[in-house]
Amino acid sequence: MASSSSSSVVSINRWDSSSSRGRRSIVRVNIPVPAASLPFTRFHLPPSLTPAAVRWKGEVRNRNTIGLAFQNKNNNSIRKKKSEPKARKWNPPVSHSQQFKQWIPYCSHLSRNCYQKTTSFPLTRSAPTFFLDKSCFPLSIHKLNTASGNRICAPCATVGPDEPHAASTTWPDGLLEKQDFDSLYPQLQTTELEGFLSTELPSHPMLHRGQLKNGLRYLILPNKVPPNRFEAHMEVHVGSIDEEDDEQGIAHMIEHVAFLGSKKREKLLGTGARSNAYTDFLHTVFHIHSPTCTKDSDEDLLPLVLDALNEIAFHPKFLSSRVEKERRAILSELQMMNTIEYRVDCQLLQHLHSENKLSKRFPIGLEEQIKKWDADKIRKFHERWYFPANATLYIVGDIDNISETIYQIEAVFEQTGLKNQTASPPTSSAFGAMAKFLVPKLSAGFAGSLSHESSFNSADQSKIVKNERHAVRPPVKHNWSLPGHNTDMKPPQIFQHELLQNFSINMFCKIPVNKVRTFGDLRNVLMKRIFLSSLHFRINTRYKSSNPLFTSVELDHSDSGREGCTVTTLTVTAEPKNWQSAIKVAVQEVRRLKEFGVTKGELTRYMDALLKDSEQLAAMIDNVSSVDNLDFIMESDALGHTVMDQRQGHESLMAVAGTVTLDEVNSIGAQVLEFISDFGKPTAPLPAAVVACVPKKVHVDGIGETEFKITSSEITAAIKSGLEETIEAEPELEVPKELMSPVQLQELRMQRRPSFIPLSPEINVAKVQDKETGITQRRLSNGIPVNYKISKNEARGGVMRLIVGGGRAAETSDAKGAVILGVRTLSESGRVGNFSREQVELFCVNHLINCSLESTEEFISMEFRFTLRDNGMHAAFQLLHMVLEHSVWLEDAFDRARQLYLSYYRSIPKSLERSTAHKLMLAMMNGDERFVEPTPKSLQNLTLKSVKDAVMNQFIGDNMEVSIVGDFSEEEIESCILDYLGTVRASRDAEREHGFSPILFRPSPSDLQFQQVFLKDTDERACAYIAGPAPNRWGFTVDGKDLLESVGDVPIADDAQPDSEGKDVQKDLRRELRGHPLFFGITMGLLAEVINSRLFTTVRDSLGLTYDVSFELNLFDRLKLGWYVISVTSTPSKVYKAVDACKNVLRGLHTNKIAPRELDRAKRTLLMRHEAEIKSNAYWLGLLAHLQASSVPRKGISCVKELTSLYEAASIEDIYLAYDQLKVDEDSLYSCIGIAGAHAGEGTVASLEEEESNEGFQGVIPVGRGLSTMTRPTT
Repeated sequence: MASSSSSSVVSINRWDSSSSRGRRSIVRVNIPVPAASLPFTRFHLPPSLTPAAVRWKGEVRNRNTIGLAFQNKNNNSIRKKKSEPKARKWNPPVSHSQQFKQWIPYCSHLSRNCYQKTTSFPLTRSAPTFFLDKSCFPLSIHKLNTASGNRICAPCATVGPDEPHAASTTWPDGLLEKQDFDSLYPQLQTTELEGFLSTELPSHPMLHRGQLKNGLRYLILPNKVPPNRFEAHMEVHVGSIDEEDDEQGIAHMIEHVAFLGSKKREKLLGTGARSNAYTDFLHTVFHIHSPTCTKDSDEDLLPLVLDALNEIAFHPKFLSSRVEKERRAILSELQMMNTIEYRVDCQLLQHLHSENKLSKRFPIGLEEQIKKWDADKIRKFHERWYFPANATLYIVGDIDNISETIYQIEAVFEQTGLKNQTASPPTSSAFGAMAKFLVPKLSAGFAGSLSHESSFNSADQSKIVKNERHAVRPPVKHNWSLPGHNTDMKPPQIFQHELLQNFSINMFCKIPVNKVRTFGDLRNVLMKRIFLSSLHFRINTRYKSSNPLFTSVELDHSDSGREGCTVTTLTVTAEPKNWQSAIKVAVQEVRRLKEFGVTKGELTRYMDALLKDSEQLAAMIDNVSSVDNLDFIMESDALGHTVMDQRQGHESLMAVAGTVTLDEVNSIGAQVLEFISDFGKPTAPLPAAVVACVPKKVHVDGIGETEFKITSSEITAAIKSGLEETIEAEPELEVPKELMSPVQLQELRMQRRPSFIPLSPEINVAKVQDKETGITQRRLSNGIPVNYKISKNEARGGVMRLIVGGGRAAETSDAKGAVILGVRTLSESGRVGNFSREQVELFCVNHLINCSLESTEEFISMEFRFTLRDNGMHAAFQLLHMVLEHSVWLEDAFDRARQLYLSYYRSIPKSLERSTAHKLMLAMMNGDERFVEPTPKSLQNLTLKSVKDAVMNQFIGDNMEVSIVGDFSEEEIESCILDYLGTVRASRDAEREHGFSPILFRPSPSDLQFQQVFLKDTDERACAYIAGPAPNRWGFTVDGKDLLESVGDVPIADDAQPDSEGKDVQKDLRRELRGHPLFFGITMGLLAEVINSRLFTTVRDSLGLTYDVSFELNLFDRLKLGWYVISVTSTPSKVYKAVDACKNVLRGLHTNKIAPRELDRAKRTLLMRHEAEIKSNAYWLGLLAHLQASSVPRKGISCVKELTSLYEAASIEDIYLAYDQLKVDEDSLYSCIGIAGAHAGEGTVASLEEEESNEGFQGVIPVGRGLSTMTRPTT
């Protein structure tokens, strides 16, 4: 992947992950309209709560999207991090914008997660979309005429990203109780229904499509979010599938050379634009995210962006120097990507597509070939595939004048490709028949409104354009999993590796993509969603013993534009000792669902949830970001789906929802599962592949490591055993409408008499409102402080966060790991009061509540996302009240949580990044276990009572803070606050232990300041991490200093400003910054941008020592310390030089002074990010956090309202004041180098027994001192 920005970015937020840890089942179905994910009810512990060493761990991008990655968390292809076992999360259906902006990417990606770009989900990203209060029901006997030609008044639908919009939840009474369609619509005949269902879906009304004379296709969509910015993506229809046998990886190489060799792209760096690129099987995409105009001169930037894309795609300079530079970068990238997770993914794809070229053309390429190509070889591939008729330009953003935009496109691109186009067409030996999986031509996949298409006379085209889009692609023949299509059953394949920890098995079914173009197509997808949604819940709730039979079960049904097929995947993960039982359970539940179908209650529940979520997204039509809309359009076009906008998609789903019957849902859903439920029967479709990924050795208590043996015949027998068990129909489950009755609430109000009290003794007012920010501050009589903001940004939706001071820092020496294990235990239980976990989860599904429970080093937090529709906000507050007052702690939940952490700890030595990260953190933090994973010894010492006390003792009135942002009225929110938070028991300060054991960095100098970790592996890899102390966000240091006091005494130097008045104003602004509590938060953020930019320029670009290097700050709020870390990946032969180069950059800021342009870029990047996210409810939650927290006394309203002016006032002198507080000298800096390979560590003398006795890891040989951490892709 290629990426670039005006400045590199440091990620101070933690990352989310879609990896499923713990006993969870997941079901995904992708729908070609921008709707929600399935109604899941899954608890989740984001990595923001995980130990620092874990958060640093890096991971690869997906396997068939390759690209450049620099230091920018905002690039469009950010790696996910798999963290420690996740706590559960109550998750109802998640809307599309939620999937893109935070939480988990459920929608259209396969559960093995190998087909799409991945994104990070920091807590400060945009909040979910919620819906307006609509109650339309378009399908009625008054609107449906005959199918014989009369026009059907179907709603005008449009698609947004990745799934269909569900419709309004306001159903006619009894609609789902009466599943007989004729009884619902007695006048609607079968022919009328058939006529309606065959009607084509409407196309996006605002999407403009056109084509230039040279064949370049373009799409333009006006979109106001974020304001004053746009996305321009150039998609060239060539990827790794087009490579010859001696060209494997050359498409990716061209992406690198063309992108990073563009001078015109470099000129955009000072404008606030960010750019990136990626390559997959079928496409190479170059994209630029840019302001609409320059800040100073108001110059229109679109022509400059288009000119840069034109140069990148069609006029690159293949200079030998650039080719060599990118060759080194790609070879480094190849080693960086080659984690065990990447290798597993490759195995899955190789077996899934064993019959075609997809199994042999991973975009990263082959190392031996990458080393050989010269510029001429690369240029010839470019000439063969890179021409306008083989490309599509997408422009989405804040564009007012379509005609002017078309004129600008024509001015830049129209003459490209019209001269000297003599390239010969591909030969038959090189290309086969994959035309239907090519990005569709205008007449097919580009199903845009004809009134919005621009083209030219086709007769003229043949005279002008000699190069046309290739109608035939390399041969990709699929063996479809269809009855009678393939009679040769492939035996289960086994991939066994020493770095694998758990058992997993994937059963694949592969069928052609069903294009969604009619109401009938949409209806079929909706029915599949309902059917498969019920499966996840059944598996998720049926098995909850102390020793669960499986770790996770995931079922995914998705279209893949990158592979040209639809894949259904059942993935079962388990402890190796339980693998047979896990397979049996999963197959058994699939059979039960197929044989007995969903119940009437399940149909009602999931249909209602999907329709609510769809309406929520439709209401947010004006708040979906440009990049989300663009990604959806590109994927829909690749699949041949009709593109609708969010409102059209919702109305279309509403129209078909009323025609759905229970029998049809069960019939169409059963077809999806036949490859599992009828496994081995002559009439059943054959699986495309069955692949088990297993460890070579497993840990057996009391014995240690033993060899793990498994055969294909044993796997087949386990699958068949699940088909032979006796099964019974699913019983209906009673779902509570409320968790607290009005009578109970009234009794609590009478008993506890909640009220608002003055915020503090010094401020004798009970309500503080800031008009500029819209923030209101309150305090309840039980001591709980509350902040809220009324926001219309997300219609009828809201978010709420409870923050509890303490976190892992409050763990005592005799209860190490108690907080993190306790949070996991609480979420594993999922029970409150007299309600079972199943009832609580379905309560959340019915009310569209997402709830996540987290623990960090400093805090425990709960976050809720809810809709204000149908008393959704009341339901969220009820759930919070019940967790605080009536949470249920179960022994079996505690046992499951402990077993998951034990397993996770034992997996650390099988990851190069995690094992070295763990070692560095222990060295730097002086062995303090609160910053790493709890050891088996610590976990065994804990009891249910000790972990419960560790968590619940922190849930004390004035130690908690609640913040709420949403589209509610003042009366509504204050009523909920009083009723549900005000009735929580009052503070018990006397019972709370204030403070915690001191946290100290290891005294320096120390012999642990440099360490090495060697990991035995079949493939070579290397990574390194450099870390050191920093102050916290508010200027406090670990040794008790208050740096803010000393900063105010530093004289402010004069700027070279002509007029004295301007000089005085600037001095006043800088003086204000110096005295502001956020001085170090502001200046450290800008410093990180500068360092990241220099690291990339020096270590990657100039020296060619790495593909991926980044600088990251971890600045605490409550704890009086922080640290920085540089993460770098390299090869074993270069990693030592890479570490030295990183240290030189870090220490060289005084000798190589920061330039004004560097600071300007850093400011522009951070301010633009702030401006883009300020419309997000979730971002506002971050701004509200700690406003009334006694443990963060310096946070106040000024930290929110003055943020922009503080960034603008910062000077280079201020940045150096921050830089001087980083400990970068040799005595303070810690580093660790990790090397993996077949011969890693040979010749090193180390005692494994000694290492084990110190909670080390068997198989990992440490030398010297240090730590390794995550390597993240950035720009």
